[in-house]
Amino acid sequence: MFDKEYDVIVVGAGHAGSEAAAAAANMGSKTLLITMNLQNIAQMSCNPAMGGIAKGQIVREIDALGGYSGLVSDTSAIQFKMLNKSKGPAMWSPRVQSDRMMFAEHWRLRLENTPNLDFYQEMVSGLLIENDRVVGVRTSLGIEVKAKSVILTNGTFLNGLIHIGDKQFGGGRAGERAATGITEELLQLGFEAGRMKTGTPPRVDGRSLDYSKMIEQPGDDVPAKFSYLDETAPLKKQRSCYMSYTSPEVHELLKEGFDRSPMFNGRIKSIGPRYCPSIEDKINRFADKDRHQLFIEPEGWNTVEMYINGFSTSLPEDVQFRALRSVAGFENVKFFRPGYAIEYDYFPPTQLKHTLETKLVNGLYFAGQINGTTGYEEAGSQGLIAGINAALKVQEREEFVLQRSEAYIGVLIDDLITKGTEEPYRMFTSRAEYRTLLRQDNADFRLTERSYKIGLASEKRLRKMEEKKEKSAAFVNFLKDTSVVPEEANVVLEEKGSSPMKQSDKIFKVFSRPNITMDDVRKFSGVNEFIEANDLKEEELEQTEIQVKYSGYIEKEKNNADKLNRLEGIKIPENFDYSRIKSMSYEAREKLRKVKPTSVSQASRISGVSPNDISVLLVYMGR
Repeated sequence: MFDKEYDVIVVGAGHAGSEAAAAAANMGSKTLLITMNLQNIAQMSCNPAMGGIAKGQIVREIDALGGYSGLVSDTSAIQFKMLNKSKGPAMWSPRVQSDRMMFAEHWRLRLENTPNLDFYQEMVSGLLIENDRVVGVRTSLGIEVKAKSVILTNGTFLNGLIHIGDKQFGGGRAGERAATGITEELLQLGFEAGRMKTGTPPRVDGRSLDYSKMIEQPGDDVPAKFSYLDETAPLKKQRSCYMSYTSPEVHELLKEGFDRSPMFNGRIKSIGPRYCPSIEDKINRFADKDRHQLFIEPEGWNTVEMYINGFSTSLPEDVQFRALRSVAGFENVKFFRPGYAIEYDYFPPTQLKHTLETKLVNGLYFAGQINGTTGYEEAGSQGLIAGINAALKVQEREEFVLQRSEAYIGVLIDDLITKGTEEPYRMFTSRAEYRTLLRQDNADFRLTERSYKIGLASEKRLRKMEEKKEKSAAFVNFLKDTSVVPEEANVVLEEKGSSPMKQSDKIFKVFSRPNITMDDVRKFSGVNEFIEANDLKEEELEQTEIQVKYSGYIEKEKNNADKLNRLEGIKIPENFDYSRIKSMSYEAREKLRKVKPTSVSQASRISGVSPNDISVLLVYMGR
């Protein structure tokens, strides 16, 4: 069946595996995507949504690099929201509610139309290793498929164990079996493994809900989209979500099942996501709160199935049902399926390089939940980087690594391999030191040219980015060069409660005032004429406004990033012997030996390595 050697084999077709396969294939590598069920490619196992705080920035970065997540999200969206619009642009985060079935269908169709990509449905149970190098995979049927590199994106399937109350059974997802064999083989090769836990809420029949007792949550009045390409268009119509609340009565009903809860009786021993706790965990941890928000999210345009965001649980199904029926609007609720928790194997990501290649086995890459992350966006971005680097390695080209100052994806991967994680890692804007640089609006400026140079982003995408950049820069220069007279400006300034001008000044300076908007500036002579003559679109106007308003902050952050990047340029040899540096703390030597940082900058971010240790290291290296 497989008489040829593939360049790249991707194991698993969730969000990480799908992006990995697409990236490797689009870069010209002969790629095979192996998954246990081809009907579930890019399945939204949990909530039917993409993006959100920091996660929306990641989807924009995936799109800017030439990945598919943004395009698929746009074509399957049923609602769009730009979150945090009341805050500065560094905090703006796009989010879409998705049609779950359309999302998976569009992903599969895009993959099937990707050249160089083959598919096979089977469980991979082992790896083929020769001289510390991966040379292929072995399936549960005993079929061996040869490859120059392998990417593992097994999600929650590695020895997955599902919990509902006092019941437990093997599975990687509801209705799907767990994957076995790989963990055991990796342990024999010397890898460290651990267990993590995640959960999901009940799915209910929307026809049984009373929405009049809930608070409607509509999408934006003027919806935008994820992808920078013109291939997709903003939504013309949207579906609303709804919000309700738990109550003390609901909490009491839930507590009745705590003695049968696998979280509290010791059956679940692994750690779940801190920032997406189960409803029973919220009641236990936040005992002072008498209610918690629930978001009722449609699973698609036409289905009646609803996702109850905020009610993730592993309590017995009868307890879930009784408690949910006490929530306003849920008095007659009908379940499609109860919520459950799932435990699965992961591998501490300090065992990886920045390329996501393992340190122990040459040509073997890990991406997604196998690395201890949670979330579609985090998984997709890792898959993209692993796919890129697997293809580059096969082609004997330079590796592709994003710095912390270049992308949230760079922050994510650096956090994972430098600090590791003992609980499911989720991205937040607070994790990034350079939030003002890493905005959702400028991901194409930051990343598209780099991706084009390695052969992933298309020339069409590059030209579109360059046009946007040139038009925005030209508009900024126009505002810097063009003056406005007091008679004209003061009409606007007085309306906004801003101090009047006494003499003519550049529009750029007036625009820099905190309460002056693009709409205000367009009232000044010559501005609208410039916009129309240069055919400036909304995204170019937005980009210009951000450049004007935040130019000082952006410049300061660039300078800080440049300083840190100088340390990034001081490379540490791969087999550096830290035991020889006696003046460095023992803890620092142990941490450095284990993580094996590639640069002084990475070494400085390792927990337990102090600034003094870094000074000693620099002296020892003759710097």
